[in-house]
Amino acid sequence: MDLPVIDLSEYLAVASEDGQLGELCGEVSQSLRETGALLVKDPRCSAEDNDRFIDMMERYFESPLQFKLLQERPHLHYQVGVTPEGVEVPRSLVDEEMQEKFRAMPEEHRPSPPKGPDCKWRYMWRVGPRPSQTRFKELNAEPVIPEGFHEWKDTMDSWGHKMISAIEVVAEMAAIGFGLPKDAFTSLMKQGPHLLAPTGSDLRSYGQEGTVFAGYHYDLNFLTIHGRSRFPGLNIWLRNGQKVEVKVPVGCLLIQTGKQIEWLTGGDCLAGMHEVIVTSRTTDAIKLASEQNRSLWRVSSTLFAHIASDAVLKPLGHFAESPLASKYPSLCAGEFVEKELTVINLKG
Repeated sequence: MDLPVIDLSEYLAVASEDGQLGELCGEVSQSLRETGALLVKDPRCSAEDNDRFIDMMERYFESPLQFKLLQERPHLHYQVGVTPEGVEVPRSLVDEEMQEKFRAMPEEHRPSPPKGPDCKWRYMWRVGPRPSQTRFKELNAEPVIPEGFHEWKDTMDSWGHKMISAIEVVAEMAAIGFGLPKDAFTSLMKQGPHLLAPTGSDLRSYGQEGTVFAGYHYDLNFLTIHGRSRFPGLNIWLRNGQKVEVKVPVGCLLIQTGKQIEWLTGGDCLAGMHEVIVTSRTTDAIKLASEQNRSLWRVSSTLFAHIASDAVLKPLGHFAESPLASKYPSLCAGEFVEKELTVINLKG
């Protein structure tokens, strides 16, 4: 099954005349509701931008271990700087309810069972303005710049801002599609602790088929966006339980639903479950990259878009009347994030 591709050009051209866009916005909300994912083409985010970003991150992840550890900030729950492999714990390893769902799935749709913490690195870079006053300072910490990467800040900021711009358009379209005011989501995103969080997976060391880089999990944020990776391996689960390997066309971006949009829609839109593993398509790509003498680090250009830390998460508008709304009590987005980070071992 191929995910629908939504070209954002049409919305960007006539965004002031919402009436013409109802059908397109309905497609966005329907895809997020039914699949937890969406492919978009944004004329402001080119394949060349994605390549420039991935080139730099490949060079960083290929750096010596001791150099990379200089950018580690465990006392800030790894919310800025580098997270080494073996730190992030997939939710399915510690969540008994998730493990029960796991076992109940038909074998062909079952996730690959993680055997321990994820064997991937990650780099966290905050994107966008921070609030001048917040109860959640550690979620809005100063960025960490590796020595010797003179283009780092410009490349990270440029790609991060472009992906945030794409998310904001999707968030407006989704709100219209869900029957909410256009700014229902974007107004809550202002000054959120958005994180550009590329992962690096060493396919030279962990390139065997079946290796789990990111065990079955959902994202705790609002929406997640990725550029196309040079190595496939992402599986997602549709709302009906079907497992689908995602193929991102060149020049497209993948958007996935996180737990915060589930909260704001009272469960109408669920956080999308996904995993990253080495598949036969990954090993084919490894073989080709080796022959062409290219990097064997699998980089994902991932950005986590968040609701502002001090904003309140609760079902919005008509979703407050939904029968499931009571499962989503009002709480500060920052408190919610801290609770989730404790579970996945990124908060001591």
